[in-house]
Amino acid sequence: MTDLLKERDAWSMTNCSIARALDVVGTRSALLIMREAFFGTRRFDDFARRVGIGEPATAARLKELTRAGLLEKTPYREDGQRTRYAYELTEKGRAFLPVLQALRQWGDTWAADEPGPPVIVRHKDCGARVRVVQRCEEGHEVAAGESVVEAGPGLIRTEPETA
Repeated sequence: MTDLLKERDAWSMTNCSIARALDVVGTRSALLIMREAFFGTRRFDDFARRVGIGEPATAARLKELTRAGLLEKTPYREDGQRTRYAYELTEKGRAFLPVLQALRQWGDTWAADEPGPPVIVRHKDCGARVRVVQRCEEGHEVAAGESVVEAGPGLIRTEPETA
Protein backbone atom coordinates (compact mmCIF):
# COMPACT_ATOMS: atom_id res chain seq x y z
CA MET A 1 0.00 0.00 0.00
CA THR A 2 1.28 3.46 -0.93
CA ASP A 3 1.60 6.03 1.87
CA LEU A 4 -0.78 8.61 0.47
CA LEU A 5 0.41 11.32 2.87
CA LYS A 6 3.89 11.19 1.31
CA GLU A 7 2.25 12.13 -2.01
CA ARG A 8 0.34 15.18 -0.81
CA ASP A 9 1.95 17.43 -3.41
CA ALA A 10 0.33 15.24 -6.08
CA TRP A 11 -3.21 15.96 -4.84
CA SER A 12 -5.49 18.79 -5.71
CA MET A 13 -7.34 20.02 -2.64
CA THR A 14 -9.90 21.98 -4.65
CA ASN A 15 -12.61 19.61 -3.45
CA CYS A 16 -11.41 19.27 0.18
CA SER A 17 -14.31 18.33 2.46
CA ILE A 18 -12.92 20.41 5.34
CA ALA A 19 -12.64 23.51 3.15
CA ARG A 20 -16.16 22.98 1.86
CA ALA A 21 -17.52 22.57 5.39
CA LEU A 22 -15.79 25.81 6.39
CA ASP A 23 -17.45 27.53 3.42
CA VAL A 24 -20.75 26.73 5.15
CA VAL A 25 -19.96 27.14 8.87
CA GLY A 26 -16.52 28.71 8.92
CA THR A 27 -17.39 31.96 10.63
CA ARG A 28 -17.53 32.50 14.37
CA SER A 29 -21.10 33.74 14.12
CA ALA A 30 -22.27 30.71 12.09
CA LEU A 31 -20.80 28.31 14.64
CA LEU A 32 -22.36 30.23 17.53
CA ILE A 33 -25.75 30.33 15.79
CA MET A 34 -25.53 26.56 15.39
CA ARG A 35 -24.62 26.28 19.10
CA GLU A 36 -27.71 28.29 19.96
CA ALA A 37 -29.90 26.20 17.66
CA PHE A 38 -28.78 23.08 19.56
CA PHE A 39 -29.57 24.83 22.84
CA GLY A 40 -33.11 25.42 21.57
CA THR A 41 -32.97 28.97 20.23
CA ARG A 42 -35.48 29.41 17.41
CA ARG A 43 -36.23 33.11 16.95
CA PHE A 44 -34.20 35.74 15.11
CA ASP A 45 -33.99 38.23 17.99
CA ASP A 46 -32.87 35.51 20.39
CA PHE A 47 -30.09 34.39 18.03
CA ALA A 48 -28.85 37.98 17.67
CA ARG A 49 -28.91 38.62 21.43
CA ARG A 50 -27.41 35.31 22.53
CA VAL A 51 -24.64 35.30 19.91
CA GLY A 52 -23.95 38.99 20.46
CA ILE A 53 -24.04 40.13 16.86
CA GLY A 54 -26.05 42.76 15.05
CA GLU A 55 -29.21 42.15 13.11
CA PRO A 56 -27.57 42.38 9.66
CA ALA A 57 -24.97 39.73 10.59
CA THR A 58 -27.66 37.54 12.18
CA ALA A 59 -29.82 37.79 9.07
CA ALA A 60 -26.88 36.96 6.80
CA ARG A 61 -25.79 33.92 8.86
CA LEU A 62 -29.33 32.56 9.22
CA LYS A 63 -29.86 32.96 5.48
CA GLU A 64 -26.58 31.15 4.72
CA LEU A 65 -27.31 28.31 7.15
CA THR A 66 -30.83 27.96 5.78
CA ARG A 67 -29.61 28.00 2.17
CA ALA A 68 -27.01 25.35 3.10
CA GLY A 69 -29.76 23.16 4.54
CA LEU A 70 -28.70 23.16 8.21
CA LEU A 71 -31.70 25.20 9.34
CA GLU A 72 -35.20 25.59 7.96
CA LYS A 73 -37.61 28.47 8.41
CA THR A 74 -41.00 27.77 9.96
CA PRO A 75 -43.63 30.54 9.96
CA TYR A 76 -45.32 31.55 13.21
CA ARG A 77 -47.60 34.40 14.15
CA GLU A 78 -48.40 35.85 17.55
CA ASP A 79 -51.74 37.57 18.09
CA GLY A 80 -51.75 41.05 16.57
CA GLN A 81 -48.30 40.60 15.01
CA ARG A 82 -47.07 39.97 11.49
CA THR A 83 -45.91 36.53 10.41
CA ARG A 84 -42.36 35.80 11.50
CA TYR A 85 -40.09 32.80 11.15
CA ALA A 86 -38.58 30.38 13.60
CA TYR A 87 -35.46 28.44 12.66
CA GLU A 88 -35.38 24.67 13.19
CA LEU A 89 -32.48 22.28 12.78
CA THR A 90 -32.79 19.96 9.79
CA GLU A 91 -31.40 16.44 9.67
CA LYS A 92 -28.26 17.90 8.07
CA GLY A 93 -28.06 20.47 10.86
CA ARG A 94 -28.52 17.85 13.60
CA ALA A 95 -25.66 15.85 12.03
CA PHE A 96 -23.41 18.84 12.85
CA LEU A 97 -23.75 18.27 16.62
CA PRO A 98 -20.59 16.14 17.00
CA VAL A 99 -18.55 18.92 15.38
CA LEU A 100 -19.77 21.44 17.95
CA GLN A 101 -19.31 18.95 20.77
CA ALA A 102 -15.73 18.31 19.64
CA LEU A 103 -15.04 22.06 19.58
CA ARG A 104 -16.54 22.44 23.05
CA GLN A 105 -14.55 19.49 24.36
CA TRP A 106 -11.31 20.95 22.99
CA GLY A 107 -12.20 24.38 24.39
CA ASP A 108 -13.05 22.89 27.79
CA THR A 109 -9.60 21.30 27.91
CA TRP A 110 -7.44 23.99 26.33
CA ALA A 111 -9.27 27.32 26.45
CA ALA A 112 -11.54 27.38 29.52
CA ASP A 113 -11.03 29.85 32.35
CA GLU A 114 -9.45 28.69 35.61
CA PRO A 115 -12.75 27.65 37.25
CA GLY A 116 -13.53 25.33 34.32
CA PRO A 117 -16.00 25.15 31.45
CA PRO A 118 -19.16 27.26 31.50
CA VAL A 119 -21.46 24.34 30.62
CA ILE A 120 -21.19 20.59 30.98
CA VAL A 121 -23.15 18.24 28.75
CA ARG A 122 -24.30 15.03 30.42
CA HIS A 123 -26.05 11.89 29.20
CA LYS A 124 -29.70 12.02 30.36
CA ASP A 125 -29.82 8.31 31.24
CA CYS A 126 -26.70 7.86 33.36
CA GLY A 127 -25.46 11.38 34.10
CA ALA A 128 -21.96 10.80 32.69
CA ARG A 129 -20.29 13.60 30.74
CA VAL A 130 -20.71 13.42 27.00
CA ARG A 131 -17.49 13.36 25.00
CA VAL A 132 -16.60 12.98 21.37
CA VAL A 133 -14.31 10.11 20.47
CA GLN A 134 -12.93 8.87 17.19
CA ARG A 135 -14.07 5.33 16.39
CA CYS A 136 -13.69 3.05 13.43
CA GLU A 137 -16.75 1.47 11.86
CA GLU A 138 -16.10 -1.69 13.91
CA GLY A 139 -16.48 0.32 17.11
CA HIS A 140 -12.83 0.52 18.20
CA GLU A 141 -11.65 3.79 19.73
CA VAL A 142 -8.88 5.20 17.51
CA ALA A 143 -6.22 7.42 19.07
CA ALA A 144 -4.10 9.97 17.20
CA GLY A 145 -1.51 8.20 15.10
CA GLU A 146 -3.52 4.96 14.87
CA SER A 147 -5.10 5.65 11.49
CA VAL A 148 -3.96 5.73 7.88
CA VAL A 149 -5.09 7.98 5.05
CA GLU A 150 -6.05 6.40 1.76
CA ALA A 151 -7.34 7.78 -1.51
CA GLY A 152 -11.07 8.31 -1.64
CA PRO A 153 -13.19 8.19 -4.77
CA GLY A 154 -13.13 11.99 -5.05
CA LEU A 155 -9.35 12.43 -4.82
CA ILE A 156 -8.06 14.53 -7.70
CA ARG A 157 -4.46 13.79 -8.57
CA THR A 158 -2.35 16.46 -10.23
CA GLU A 159 0.45 14.00 -10.88
CA PRO A 160 0.32 10.31 -11.81
CA GLU A 161 0.18 7.83 -8.91
CA THR A 162 3.54 6.36 -7.92
CA ALA A 163 3.94 2.65 -7.37
